[in-house]
Amino acid sequence: MRVAIIGGGPGGLYTAALLKRLDPAREITVWERNPPDTTFGFGVVLSDETLGGIEHADPVVYKALKADFIRWDDIHITHRNTRHTSGGHRFAALGRQRLLEILHARCRSLGVELRFSTEAPYPAWLTETYDLVIAADGVHSSTRESFAEVFRPQITPHRCRYIWLAADFAFDAFRFEIAETEHGVMQLHGYPYAADASTVIVEMREEVWRAAGFDAMEERESVERCAKIFTDALGGRPLKSNNSAWTTFRTVVNERWSHGNVVLLGDAAHTAHFSIGSGTKLAVEDALALAACLEEQPTLAEALTAYEEERRPVVASTQRAARASLEWFENVGLYLRQPPRQFAFNLLTRSRRVTHDNLRLRDAHFTSAVERSFGWPPGTPPMFTPFRLRGLTLRNRVVVSPMDMYEATDGVPGDFHLVHLGARALGGAGLVMTEMVCVSEQGRITPGCTGLYTGRQAEAWRRIIRFVHAQAPGTAIGVQLGHSGRKGSTRLMWEGIDEPLPEGNWPLVAASPLPYKPGSQVPRQLSRAQLTDIREQFTSAAWRAARVGFDLLELHCAHGYLLSGFLSPLTNRRTDAYGGSLEKRLRFPLEVFDSVRAVWPEERPLTVRISATDWAEGGTTADEAVEIARAFAAHGADAIDVSTGQVVSEERPEFGRSYQTPFADRIRHVVGIPVIAVGAISSWDDVNSLILAGRADLCALARPHLYDPHWTLHAAAEQGYDGPGVVWPAPYRAGSRRPQTGRTDAPKPRLELGS
Repeated sequence: MRVAIIGGGPGGLYTAALLKRLDPAREITVWERNPPDTTFGFGVVLSDETLGGIEHADPVVYKALKADFIRWDDIHITHRNTRHTSGGHRFAALGRQRLLEILHARCRSLGVELRFSTEAPYPAWLTETYDLVIAADGVHSSTRESFAEVFRPQITPHRCRYIWLAADFAFDAFRFEIAETEHGVMQLHGYPYAADASTVIVEMREEVWRAAGFDAMEERESVERCAKIFTDALGGRPLKSNNSAWTTFRTVVNERWSHGNVVLLGDAAHTAHFSIGSGTKLAVEDALALAACLEEQPTLAEALTAYEEERRPVVASTQRAARASLEWFENVGLYLRQPPRQFAFNLLTRSRRVTHDNLRLRDAHFTSAVERSFGWPPGTPPMFTPFRLRGLTLRNRVVVSPMDMYEATDGVPGDFHLVHLGARALGGAGLVMTEMVCVSEQGRITPGCTGLYTGRQAEAWRRIIRFVHAQAPGTAIGVQLGHSGRKGSTRLMWEGIDEPLPEGNWPLVAASPLPYKPGSQVPRQLSRAQLTDIREQFTSAAWRAARVGFDLLELHCAHGYLLSGFLSPLTNRRTDAYGGSLEKRLRFPLEVFDSVRAVWPEERPLTVRISATDWAEGGTTADEAVEIARAFAAHGADAIDVSTGQVVSEERPEFGRSYQTPFADRIRHVVGIPVIAVGAISSWDDVNSLILAGRADLCALARPHLYDPHWTLHAAAEQGYDGPGVVWPAPYRAGSRRPQTGRTDAPKPRLELGS
């Protein structure tokens, strides 16, 4: 096999060495347009996992790397002249130039041909001349652009400018330094990579960079200015550059990674923000996977397919974490008012890969100190601390999220709802929410939806509320009121979600006459008189909800239902006083809110659920979500339940663990109102992390409570917590310890003799 590798960075060189070592008969040529002693950047960080892969694949390279590695465990975070240290993080780094030297030597010893100061031939020629062409030519990959119609790259620029610099001394830890200047917030990321050298990255938002005048400075002046801004962190010592230039990070994603005999590797295929690690790490892991797949698969086509299938989910997970970290630093100004310890915890858990429990394993002393700074009793996990909304005190931060059950008859909740909601109330959550309860027969989503528009329905709800209050004292029960709008008159979820009924349809109404998706019923645009009628339906339902004893009421203004349909520019095309600008789109939902608040008891909290983004071009933006939350807060909302999407059928959500929480986080810090976070929050560790970092006040979980009605009780048992934040019902107390299981390990030999 003849192999051409475009790009002589660590990824390309390591791939060459692996392929040649596995099969010396391979003819491998690496093209690098720069001289061998030219490199950009300074230090490279690799994880223990990556080093383990290198050790198994090529002990020679591992031994050489190990001899030059600088290792450290601590992270220092300095915020408003206060430094906090967290340990147990295990980093390893070395100079990028030294890494290249090691790989150059290894490639030469194996017989790889290295062509420096030489542009690679045109990709079309390489594909015809070589059996395999590996494009390791970086974020600006010309190979990727040559076949852009196949790879379909998506390149997303971000909001911060940054510059790679170095210092002639070794930091004693990984350093995060926050500087609040007259122009805005700037941050330093620093780490040692040699006994006498450190990498220093200075980063700030584009508008701060321009306001500080960096856009008009030459390289030397920029470097001197950065050293002056972070003089305390640097001990007054200078910074140095290596043809360093301010740049904007760009996230690279490709629809495909291979085309014929061409395959992308490293930054050519994907990028991940430097704040969670090194692009070199991903490139080296790509090289290991590609080499293994070429060995394991019978054909080149199968090998390239296997390589992409193996690496794509790993890279996607890394990119999600990197995006969360990147956006945290873009918005670091939101968190400046946090107490220093909480700020440090927030920074450390920003990517959602390091969590409360994980950090406790790494540094229990630091994590306990963060908890103590809030005055919580020792041994109390954040999720089991109380929270007050108006006159209601919730004993813990767990909410059973609203979940449509589609089991009602004529809108009346029955025994199923009693058992469903009752079981979850017994399960220990601080607040149990009903499904969306419809305010009229026409406002149902399906024939199986519950309502609160008749006295019979109200009495059925009263029965459920009495059970919760009597059998699960201390657990609150809330009602979510809504109207289906254009998403009504559909089949039960398991019969075809959002599909129209085959018969018995009722007419739909909405902000504008737009069907939810092709084949859906076209709703009628609501007239002024009809708007008044619907407002009164909400008011009547709220009055009934108060009468039967609900502890909290939530107004459903999310997920494309009627009130959400007014808020989104994609679903509200009105030209009257209720459409157009955001202020006008808010008018009807706020009128409904005011009417509901007027009849809802003053001491009981009223919350609002919103979709903070439509996940579709031209839809509600994150900035608009903040203004929507601000408007409801001004009208008396006690908390905002921050969801996303489900507004238009053509949405493209960016799914991932806790993927909706950044929207709640932003609203909480900008508007200053309590928020309920939702969206793929699946573990008690996630809940603890979000609460302690200050990203949410309450966490609403749906599917985990379907999997385990006693999710909150079990979370307490697994954390060894037995305090007032959760109470086991007396009949269940014997189950508060995990049952014993059979042995899964074989008995060990009594005596072992060496050979």
